[in-house]
Amino acid sequence: MKAEIHPEVRPVIFQDSVNGCMYRIDSAVESRETITIEGQEYPLVKVDVTSSSHPFYTGNQRIMDTAGRVEKFGSKFGANLSRLAKKKGKA
Repeated sequence: MKAEIHPEVRPVIFQDSVNGCMYRIDSAVESRETITIEGQEYPLVKVDVTSSSHPFYTGNQRIMDTAGRVEKFGSKFGANLSRLAKKKGKA
């Protein structure tokens, strides 16, 4: 490895902004905030989503009802679409 071209990798605390869960990970990310844990000071990075709050990992994921969405679209715009089809058939 070449000297002085690689970023400094150090332990960093990533905190989930939804539930406050914290993870200590080796990273080169820059941060202005710090946090002290067990007498040790670490850079702190706040993130929006982690595995502890993501719907896929927590089991709170909703399944989209595609059939219902198609039916809703058809009921909303179906009359206009059928008129367009009739006009194109006459032309």
